[in-house]
Amino acid sequence: MDCPPGPPAWPWAGTLAEALPPPERLLLDGARLWSTAARHGQPPLPAARLPFITEGAETALRPLDALMRAVHGALPVGCPLCPQVASPEAVLLLYCALVQRGARREALALLLRHMPPDATQAALAAAIALGIAFAQAGLLLRHPLRPAPR
Repeated sequence: MDCPPGPPAWPWAGTLAEALPPPERLLLDGARLWSTAARHGQPPLPAARLPFITEGAETALRPLDALMRAVHGALPVGCPLCPQVASPEAVLLLYCALVQRGARREALALLLRHMPPDATQAALAAAIALGIAFAQAGLLLRHPLRPAPR
């Protein structure tokens, strides 16, 4: 699960998962549930449904599925009970936040360090749809290029 040197997976690498803001936690939980189901040969999309329905973000499930299919293998995601955010998971959170906040060039540069261009393009399309669905549900990922409010 080691990432190549380059831009940091700031700000979430090593953070306790339970300390994440609600939008980031939902994304992490969904990615972990999806990945765990995929690793066990189960349909991954239904596995991620419950937290998204609970948060009123069920329209984000299909984009999450498309995103996870695009990054699967390139950004390994931990199990749902892992206490801390692993570096590849932090990259995924940073990537999605950059896309949702309109910094797509920076998002592409980040993901190109981990994946080939064609997979990166598929991930970008899915991340745009995911960001829109999150925003429509009132879930805004923290802007990664601005300091956090105190």
